[in-house]
Parts: sequence; structure tokens; C-alpha cells
Amino acid sequence: MPHLSVLYQEVLEALQVVPHGRYIDGTLGAGGHTRGILSRGGHVLAFDWDPEAITYAREQLAEFGDQVTFVNASLADMADHAPAHGFAPETVDGILFDLGLSSRQLDDPERGFAFRFDAPLDMRFDPRMAHTAADLVNTLPESALADIFWRYGDEKQSRRIARAIVAQRPLHTTTELADLVASTVYVRGRQKIHPATRVFQALRIAVNGELDALEKGLGAAISLLKPGGRLAVISFHSLEDRLVKNVMRDLSQEEIWPDNAPAPDPTWQPSLKRITNKPIVPTAVEVARNPRSRSAKLRVAEKR
Repeated sequence: MPHLSVLYQEVLEALQVVPHGRYIDGTLGAGGHTRGILSRGGHVLAFDWDPEAITYAREQLAEFGDQVTFVNASLADMADHAPAHGFAPETVDGILFDLGLSSRQLDDPERGFAFRFDAPLDMRFDPRMAHTAADLVNTLPESALADIFWRYGDEKQSRRIARAIVAQRPLHTTTELADLVASTVYVRGRQKIHPATRVFQALRIAVNGELDALEKGLGAAISLLKPGGRLAVISFHSLEDRLVKNVMRDLSQEEIWPDNAPAPDPTWQPSLKRITNKPIVPTAVEVARNPRSRSAKLRVAEKR
């Protein structure tokens, strides 16, 4: 399936793209959103920690020349790389994070993200990363595996699954793991998703440290945006969305008064203004065209 940029028009409108504006795409993927920004005359600093994504997007966006600069790094490291490319703190007009997997990653059997292919249990966004999903599955204690499945996948049968994995390992392929999970869990009635879906999501998040990277990336984005600059974040599961929502809410409050504080902090100044109190979601037309967009949520905030 070709990559279809989720909430494409909504993202461009949220970022208020203008000619010669300076934008950062922290999750380049196949380059669809970046193409939209470039087509409107913006200049883009594009990050992705997947070198294959950088290679592909560089070819697809070659017509834009030096209007776009590519960096093979995680969104967590934006603040370290951006100034070297002329994107200094408080000079950026808009930043986009489109979290999760691209269709290219999901449809590549060798990457090990999908259980519909028989492939090595890899799941690394960047093949230079030290540990694969197979490493976690085959070396972590049962309690640690169960914690990953519960924390990152909201898998209610996490302990049962972890126990089965430890008894059966080593496991080396996506099919081995998916079949084991499917034969282990209790299923009541019809299931809308494969029984291994939450386990695969949890392992991918753990392998890539996605939530830690997102939290660091949000901080970097706020430091790089200029006053009036926009931050737009598309998330696909509740863990990401909750983190984004909480950061945007907390940094837009007029005062912060922790329960154990004797009085509000008089020096506190909110750094964001929320543009979306409720997330923007795909239309029924978009979901019909691209079913993978159905769980997408777009939140937008503006730098004060």
C-alpha cells in the first residue's frame, strides 16, 4: 500500500504554512507532509531516525533542491542538530510530529514490524540501534516482559503472555511470536484486531524508546519555535496522545500550583497556547480511503 499522509490538509492549515517560512518535520517518513510544506513555499529541516526513509524521501523530494535539508536523527535530538543547519532556537515557524509507523515501514517484511509477514523480530526504526525485539523477547525476565506488554500495549493478559514466551523461547520470527500469543490468550467473541497487536505495539515502543523520545522532542520543539510558531502532533495510540495532551495542557496554564506547594510560583509564565482543546480526527472520507488513519489524533499548540 502506498503511503498516504494522514490529516494532510489539516496539518498544513494548523501549521499556517507561508512562503519562505521555516519548518521542521521531526518524523519525515515518506515525505508527504514535507512535500505539502515545500509546495507552499516553506523551507523544511526534515528528521527521521530511519536511514531508509531519508534515502526514499530524498529521491521523492529532489525537485525542491536546497529548500529541504535531511537529517538522519531522532526527533529527540532536534535541538542538537537544528542550529547547525540554520534553525536556531526561537526562529522556527512550525514543527510537525507524525508519530508511529509509515506504511513503507509496515509493509516491508524485513523490518519485522508486522505479523502478517514471516520475518525476523527486529522492529528497530534505526538499524544501528543495539537491541532488536528478539533481544527483548529472548533475554528479559518474565516480569519485565509483562510490564512492557501492560505499560506500552495495555495488554490485560500480559502476565500470561510473558509466561508463555519464557517457556517457549527462543523466538526469532514475527510468525513465531504472533502464533504463540494467539494460542495463549483467552478470546471472547469476535476480535476486531489480531490477539498479538498490542504485544507488537508494546515491543516496538520499547525497542525504540518512543515515549522518551517524544517527551524529549516536545521539549526541543518548544525551544526551537519562535513566538507565534505552531506545533502540530499526530498520534495513533492513547499513550502518545496522553503525553502530548498533558504537555500542551500543562504548558498553557496561567499558573502551576502543585499540591505540596505553599503558593503559586510567581515567576511562572505559560509557554504555549492550545489551539485544539479537542483533537482533530480524520473524516469518514479519509478513513474510507486510508483505514490506517482511523485512530489518528491531531493536537496543535502555539508558542507564546
